[in-house]
Amino acid sequence: MSPSLNPLRTKFSSPLKSPSLYNLCNSRNLHLSIQIRCKQGSTQQQKPNPKKKIVLFGAAPPVLEEKDRQVSSRNGGTTSSSTPSVWRLVKRVPKRALTLLANLPLAVAEMGAIAALMALATLVEQGESLEFYTSKYSEENPILGFFTWKWIVYPGFDHMFTSPIFLGLLVLLGASLMACTYTTQIPIVKVARRWSFLHSSETIRKQEFSDSLPRASVQDLGAILMGHGYEVFLKGPCLYAFKGLASRFAPIGVHLAMILIMAGSTLSAAGSFKGSITVPQGLNFVVGDVLAPIGFLSNPLDSFNTEVHVNRFYMDYYESGEVSQFYTDISLLNFEGKEVMRKTIRVNDPLRYGGITIYQTDWGISALQISKNGEGPFNLAVAPLQRSGDFKLFGTFLPTGESDSSGKVKGISMLARDLQSIVLYDEEGKFAGVRRSSSKLPIEINGTKIVIEDAIGSTGLDLKADPGVPIVYTGFGALMLTTTISLLSHSQVWALQDGSTVVVGAKRNRAKREFSKEMNVLLNKVPELGSTNDAIDS
Repeated sequence: MSPSLNPLRTKFSSPLKSPSLYNLCNSRNLHLSIQIRCKQGSTQQQKPNPKKKIVLFGAAPPVLEEKDRQVSSRNGGTTSSSTPSVWRLVKRVPKRALTLLANLPLAVAEMGAIAALMALATLVEQGESLEFYTSKYSEENPILGFFTWKWIVYPGFDHMFTSPIFLGLLVLLGASLMACTYTTQIPIVKVARRWSFLHSSETIRKQEFSDSLPRASVQDLGAILMGHGYEVFLKGPCLYAFKGLASRFAPIGVHLAMILIMAGSTLSAAGSFKGSITVPQGLNFVVGDVLAPIGFLSNPLDSFNTEVHVNRFYMDYYESGEVSQFYTDISLLNFEGKEVMRKTIRVNDPLRYGGITIYQTDWGISALQISKNGEGPFNLAVAPLQRSGDFKLFGTFLPTGESDSSGKVKGISMLARDLQSIVLYDEEGKFAGVRRSSSKLPIEINGTKIVIEDAIGSTGLDLKADPGVPIVYTGFGALMLTTTISLLSHSQVWALQDGSTVVVGAKRNRAKREFSKEMNVLLNKVPELGSTNDAIDS
């Protein structure tokens, strides 16, 4: 019977005579992955044939050295191998390039340069006109004696995140991450996945943790390890176990997540659409008329033809009278004028449809609806007068008669800070009274009877179409997940049945002090055999 090369997943049952050991194994109903080496015609252990290569499942194939290629001569069929061929020299270039890109100091320098450019983008205004930069960063008064508008416009730092320098650094950093993954992380994972059995007690004792279990069985140790989450493999008298292999894959996931974040950020910077609009209540606008491309990768969407109708705009107030929140009830209409979506948006609660996001960002007053001497109502346009931080002031003027001798038009002035109340002044600018927009109480000023029917608000909306947002969110989610997984420990255990003694060695890539305590607890659970005859034959 030839040796079996693939490990057999079998139900574990102890061949020992000890009843307690048999009950231990059967009560847990454990499974071990056992590679069985059969003996043919003799009970003595056979020496492996050195000429026969055995590749275990999960092991990487041996690296084969390439033989020197001989180049045939077209004239007489002669060969030459004295000098390296041009083809071999060309094949070495990618390897050297990968080694250079995978250099850690280079990657750190790339990230530092990217961080410096991002910090510069927070100091330099983005997306302004050339006249703005030439006036603020003029050559007559350079900052620090040399920094003028040329240092901003020529390298493209007025649009930092789409400038060739910034995008080139992102591409270079992505290449470094991929090179590190290919040359370092993937080989580490391949090595960690191999079943590396150790056949020497001296080698096992050289591990970070080592101990000997007299009068013990390597199969009992395997059962204990498997009960604590280890993957266990047996090959004759040898044992190999591991757990936490996922932590070896985590660095690869971290690199891929960072590449996703950079790709999504680049797509956002070079392929987005943005726009802002202030719309009075009751009016419509088309999405495509507001959005403007901001990069060379911007591609219009079908949803740009959607029409937006502002059904209603209203606000909530604190007890002090200040605005606390403002809302816009909007409907989305298709080509045929049918409503495809309706939602009331507010600050931090936008509307999303077809790749477009509509944010509530601002508010204003577009008109006052009034009646004059029983006539109307009609709309009186309102204009912003002052704005300082969150404080707003709007005003309008209602003519009541002819101009005076100086040419000034006589009329009633109206001021409003919000949609709640309106302050009125007579022809001479004296205070006449205050009316709430919803009270509809008349007030007579200079012989003119006025009723304020309503205050019509206008909503300030920001529109954005950003195809990179889902990619960035996916990248950050993957980054958090893989970073958490990388905190797990990769533990490896080797054991060898040496007569009635089991020699154990183990190591872990982190939390090594706790690992020693954990191993001592596990080894204390291994049962002691009743006699030396109960030991497992090697």
